[in-house]
Amino acid sequence: MGSPVMEAKKAEAKKKGAVAAVAAGATAAVAVAGAPIVVIGAGVAGSAYLGYRWIKYRIKEGIRF
Repeated sequence: MGSPVMEAKKAEAKKKGAVAAVAAGATAAVAVAGAPIVVIGAGVAGSAYLGYRWIKYRIKEGIRF
């Protein structure tokens, strides 16, 4: 088992990943529902940003996949 600090970092990374995945899923659902392109573009940009933050956090903390 890892140290409590590393386990907390992994849990934080898991939360960030889940938020990014939910945002991407919501964007896909909105796109299927027929939302305007502007709304879909904003959703894609937001999802990409959250995914970027998640990857950056994992790299910074040295967490492997």
